[in-house]
Amino acid sequence: MRAYSTSPEGIESKSMLIIEEELGSKIEKFSPVEAAVVKRVIHTTADFEYADLLAASSGVYEKALKLIREGQQVIVTDTNMIAVGISKELLNSFDSQVKCLVAEEETRRLALEEGLTRSIVNIRRASEKHPEAIFAIGNAPTALYELLRLAEEGQVRPGLIVGVPVGFVEAAESKEELLKSKLPHITIRGRKGGSTVAVAIINALMKLAAGK
Repeated sequence: MRAYSTSPEGIESKSMLIIEEELGSKIEKFSPVEAAVVKRVIHTTADFEYADLLAASSGVYEKALKLIREGQQVIVTDTNMIAVGISKELLNSFDSQVKCLVAEEETRRLALEEGLTRSIVNIRRASEKHPEAIFAIGNAPTALYELLRLAEEGQVRPGLIVGVPVGFVEAAESKEELLKSKLPHITIRGRKGGSTVAVAIINALMKLAAGK
């Protein structure tokens, strides 16, 4: 059997070097913060198309880092996969926390009674308690649409929206609506995205905020 890498740090470092090499001159169009986020997403997905699909509102990266550094942030997610994937070490270092109510019995009950997706009810319930949260949506376009509706009605004032739902039904469309909004956001154009991409973006931002 051929020798292979066993050091986590070594593997990640080598991966980032490979990503930089394959991105070539394309990396020059990104600011250092944007480049770090793009590389983290590509590292997670092994998909270089994300370098062309990542989009964000003006000044959002600086705003996001400032927000995270202030600490005591709540990150509302649409899936438990995102909640689990966000670095607990980094969350604790900023005295922040993650909230996902999608699997709670109250969310199930309300969704059944009102004929709505649990993702919609999750966003409604979480935003009532945390209207200025950071929202990370990686799975459900309905969650992103609901968040946009609540923001339009003045019921929420998101500090940041990482809106990257994946799929074939309304995923691309919901992200286009996010791009049209004046809300601070980071998104992925088209059908691609997902919970792992949302985690990659949030973790990249927290690492940058921590100076790592």
